[in-house]
Amino acid sequence: MSEASDKTPPADNSRRGESYVANHLTPTELADEVDMKRREVISKCMEMGVPIFNGRIDKTLFVSNLRRFGESPKRPQAAA
Repeated sequence: MSEASDKTPPADNSRRGESYVANHLTPTELADEVDMKRREVISKCMEMGVPIFNGRIDKTLFVSNLRRFGESPKRPQAAA
């Protein structure tokens, strides 16, 4: 067997030439990002089935599930 056949190609995680990296945050960090309270974030994870691994939550998965369940993440108002 050749050495090249033992290697698997890297996963293609890019879209339109951009590569994405998972953004795992603690509930407190995620709450600050989406302008929610920490307990709200944890409750929403439980309701929507978003996993919390080693105390961290995938921000992209959390936000996309919020949108899917009809609740948009709160954004801080820009000062005028």
